[in-house]
Amino acid sequence: MKTKILLVDDDPNIRQLVNLYLKKEDYDVVLADRGDTALEKFKSDAPNLILLDLMLPGMDGWQVLREIRKTSNVPIIMLTAKDETFDKVLGLELGADDYVAKPFEPKELLARIKAVLRRFQPAAEPDSKELSYPGLTISLSQYKVIYRDKPLEMPPKELELLYFLASHPRTVFTREQLLEQVWGYEYYVDSRTVDVHVKRLREKLTDSLEFGWEIKTVWGVGYKFEVK
Repeated sequence: MKTKILLVDDDPNIRQLVNLYLKKEDYDVVLADRGDTALEKFKSDAPNLILLDLMLPGMDGWQVLREIRKTSNVPIIMLTAKDETFDKVLGLELGADDYVAKPFEPKELLARIKAVLRRFQPAAEPDSKELSYPGLTISLSQYKVIYRDKPLEMPPKELELLYFLASHPRTVFTREQLLEQVWGYEYYVDSRTVDVHVKRLREKLTDSLEFGWEIKTVWGVGYKFEVK
């Protein structure tokens, strides 16, 4: 599945140019020319990264950044004609992941996008048995789950199921495979046990698509940890 980028800029020339370069790199692009429109498209389109201009009609980039950071850790790169230290520091303190000043070379912007996206790729740490995704940290060694910066109460088997799925992103597992891998045996537990645990996980990990991932049902087969 293509990486989706929300491009927010009120300058039609910049939108057209950046959109062209992004599509050449095979990104899926969603466009917005106002701050309030950007928030609506962020909620409806669940982008993997946002390119956010500072000076916008309707709602400026600072306000958009603040609103998004209330609910999401989606990567955000600020775009602005201002190249002052204060703006850079403020943007980063408010939660921006990078900052590109106009005028910029499209190739530099693409390199920044790729670098930020790499930082947000799920990374397993074998020694600590810890997985990190945007908005989510799972520690198998400490039996701890952090979601939206808050600890989640989770029984051991729920945590182990979540960890196993998240450690194999985009891989489909049957209920029987999950029983064998997580519970350690094949036939002593009804396969509906998996369904119950997945249901409970989804109830706890509400609106996870805001962060670009979800536990997805593959009808007639089983489940997978989908990363957009």
